[in-house]
Amino acid sequence: MSALLPFTIGWRFYRARQSNGFIGFISFASTAGIALGVAVLILVLSAMNGFEEQLEDRLLAVVSHGELVGAQGPIRNWQAMADDARLMPEIVATAPFIRLQGLVQKSGGFQALMVNGIETSLEPKVSKIADFMPESAWASLMPAANNIVLGESLLNKLGLSVGDSLVLYTPSMTGRAGKKASTTKLNAAKSHIFLVSGVYKLGGEIESSQAYVSMSYLSQLLDMGDGVTGLRLNIADVFAAPRVTRSLGMTQEQYLYLNDWTRTQGHLYQDIQLVRSIMYLVLALVIAVACFNIVSTLVMAVRDKAAEIAILMTMGLKRGAVMSIFIMQGALNGVLGCSIGAALGVTMAVNLSSIASSIEAVFGIELLAGDVYFIDFLPSKLQGQDVVMVVGMGLLMSLVATLYPAYKASHIDPAAALAGR
Repeated sequence: MSALLPFTIGWRFYRARQSNGFIGFISFASTAGIALGVAVLILVLSAMNGFEEQLEDRLLAVVSHGELVGAQGPIRNWQAMADDARLMPEIVATAPFIRLQGLVQKSGGFQALMVNGIETSLEPKVSKIADFMPESAWASLMPAANNIVLGESLLNKLGLSVGDSLVLYTPSMTGRAGKKASTTKLNAAKSHIFLVSGVYKLGGEIESSQAYVSMSYLSQLLDMGDGVTGLRLNIADVFAAPRVTRSLGMTQEQYLYLNDWTRTQGHLYQDIQLVRSIMYLVLALVIAVACFNIVSTLVMAVRDKAAEIAILMTMGLKRGAVMSIFIMQGALNGVLGCSIGAALGVTMAVNLSSIASSIEAVFGIELLAGDVYFIDFLPSKLQGQDVVMVVGMGLLMSLVATLYPAYKASHIDPAAALAGR
């Protein structure tokens, strides 16, 4: 007996069952369910990959991977600290900064603002903030100039434009020598005037809460001399930032606050991973439910073809060959569903950003608000291993779903089946 005979019969049974309306409908439903689950799962995984890529290319390109901040005042020997950092192969570069926090007045109240004093010759080694502002804005951060570069969303909130003046109010704390901290008094706030010389567009909370000025000007303003607030670190492996920052900080004699991106922005990465896991589980269950329809289809197909199976068995067809017939029928549903789903999912994933833009234009909605999220578009990054994993899972589930009906078909009693006919 030819080894291909079970597959030939299985293909004929598969085509013949389409003529039975009810069985054909359930077969279509199972194929459509698998295709839908595979397509959506590929699309969701691609979107999560896109968010991760944008998190690393945009947000983590600007946010410090690690920071060493003076705990008891400015860091005076930051050059020596930078020399220590250069001895660590994990650290790509360092740059000093001075930070000033205060309030700016806006319509209806005040807005918190963090002003970062940066050295334009060193900052590009640890941050790509220059890529998100015009060259003229970056060039305006010259030494000894009171120019300030604001985020676009903050500029709109304050109702300012380039060339206007901005007043930053900072607290003035004084305390009596030898007294407890509770005797510290809050004097009238100090005001600092800056000239808005440019804007940057990054998106998210950073754009509405942080601004950039020249470090030398801020040093003069705060009378810090050669001291700085802290040292920023650019670390090759961003996920090693907590360990590397701690290792460098522990070698210093000065008391330091050790910060890294996982403390300030880590929740975004965790949220992406959580959504990925939940969506993967939910859509895997959708595919599993669709595969259960294969069980129903094959059970009814076995009943419908019981007499034909009995005749084949009396002619010498072995039980294993009977199992192969129905395994092939169910597997065809899985192969067809996974193929359609993969083609649809890949097509949608590649064009996800343009599809989202079209939806926004047609319905006049904004899927991702730039002043809330760190991006204002729906990203997508298709990875081959995701497609292989999803398709493989769908094929495996559909194959497993065929085993029980195929096993029952192989144990049909030919005499009983023919007598019942």
